[in-house]
Amino acid sequence: MNNETKQIPRPEYPRPQFVRENWLNLNGTWQFSFDTPVFDREIIVPFAFQTKLSGIGITERHDVVWYRRTFTLPEAWDGCRIMLHFGAVDYRCRVRVNEEWVGSNTGGQVDFSFDITDAVCAGENTLTVFVEDILSDMTIPRGKQYWKEAESIFYTPTTGIWQTVWLEALPQVHIRNVNITPDLDRRTVTFDYTLSEKDAELEVEVSFKGKLIARERTGALRSSGRMIVDLDKELLGRDNFISVCAWSPKKPNLFDVTFRLWKDGKAADTVRSYFGLRKISIENGVILLNNYPFYQKLLLDQGYWPDSLLTAPADEAFVADIELCKKMGFNGVRKHQKVEDPRFLYHADRMGLVVWSEMANSFEYSVDYVRRFTAEWMETIRRDYNHPCIIAWTPLNESWGVENISSDPRQAHHSCALVELTKSLDGTRLVMSNDGWEHTIPDVIGIHDYDSNKAVLSERYASRESTLAHRPAGRAMFAPGYCSAGQPVMITECGGISFKEDRASAAWGYTDARDIRQFYRLYYDVISSFLDSPVVQGFCYTQLTDVMQEQNGLLTYAHQPKFDCDIIRSINEGRWQPV
Repeated sequence: MNNETKQIPRPEYPRPQFVRENWLNLNGTWQFSFDTPVFDREIIVPFAFQTKLSGIGITERHDVVWYRRTFTLPEAWDGCRIMLHFGAVDYRCRVRVNEEWVGSNTGGQVDFSFDITDAVCAGENTLTVFVEDILSDMTIPRGKQYWKEAESIFYTPTTGIWQTVWLEALPQVHIRNVNITPDLDRRTVTFDYTLSEKDAELEVEVSFKGKLIARERTGALRSSGRMIVDLDKELLGRDNFISVCAWSPKKPNLFDVTFRLWKDGKAADTVRSYFGLRKISIENGVILLNNYPFYQKLLLDQGYWPDSLLTAPADEAFVADIELCKKMGFNGVRKHQKVEDPRFLYHADRMGLVVWSEMANSFEYSVDYVRRFTAEWMETIRRDYNHPCIIAWTPLNESWGVENISSDPRQAHHSCALVELTKSLDGTRLVMSNDGWEHTIPDVIGIHDYDSNKAVLSERYASRESTLAHRPAGRAMFAPGYCSAGQPVMITECGGISFKEDRASAAWGYTDARDIRQFYRLYYDVISSFLDSPVVQGFCYTQLTDVMQEQNGLLTYAHQPKFDCDIIRSINEGRWQPV
């Protein structure tokens, strides 16, 4: 039962990398209350109470909220395992089904699930969710969510459920997880799988543009294992293999995969997925995509909307943003201080947009912070490992959470540990250590530079020596005891040029443009400086959209273009000259 009733907000399937047919969307109207479970209000899930689309839309602080609703399972689900999934709940929660507490979760950025089979009954069931989000705790990973009134670069917080809640019917014998690792050079794909029990056989079917490429089946051995599939020999023999089959922003080719689990000669479970044959690497200090130099033109994307904050108002909003990014001549985004909805990553996969995935940071360092942050970061990598659009992981930004990294060796070790931990989970992508400044052991030296003077920028990035001598925001390029090892250089935040047609209202940014003509000149000065540099291998412009009081987007807060997209594209491509 694929539930896509249009009256339900965000009705689309929430986990597009691992699709089953039998699911039930629980978004919509829930009972709700602040502080105590009196349930004297209603709220529209999956929107946080601070948003207009929730039906509440107040920003006063409440550290505790309660949710409740009822549901009835389809009769066809009899005999199945029943899974309850939450896309994301910020920050701590406990979940009860009928009279049984079925589980708890800590972490506001990624999904979690509970097997509620033993707690549900025939007929009506009651689901209750308790959420605690203590804004005064500075060790909680929260990103741009502010504990005061929104100001500067900080915004209204998101408390509670903010991504889709849904039920799934699992066969008693089922596929738990599959990590998909393509190898462009060997022209293979590896499937690392976990099953609910042993003595079942996994069949993998791979297709490309409707043509069957491979079908292979494991023997009935253990409950986990690995399968390596060679791609079709007809494809292997082509000289233009990369251009035909590889995934890139220009050609986002995807292979379709069907997993079938067999038990006692019968098909027990079926899951649909996909992958992109894509390689990101560094050779001789040059960033390569599919073994060719890859100049990255990124936008900083914070993923906020005026009526729904961190939650996209509709799936189509993701598509519209990606279309505008590409129309303006960008080939990727750096998702900033937010682990984005898998639906965005799915559209980036199929439309061709590279993504730097970044964790929401804390603001104070402590043992509790390390434990919380590390656990949630590992879950982020686990959830998003299979998305080909992701080419870089960014655990830390501008020393947030490690403010004393230059003087406290523990914090520098934490930065290094995050890099090594990330690579132990995923050896196929670039990993940053502390984006912006005070690096330890990054794959790429990411520099945040909001200067808009072309002469200054051109001189600063004229050589590697002058680049590494720069102190962004007065901070050293590397933390004490660490230094450059020949890594590529990118400007991973820049610009931030403020422009607002209504000049009577406040418009915060790093540089202020008086009119649209001056904006184009300032934008040209910034971007052309990096395009001309013999050192810089890419840039990330701040930012895609205005967000609240921060008015330095290429789009408005309503996600509409503020400028001529063709002019922005021509500047990005080095074709525009000021007059």
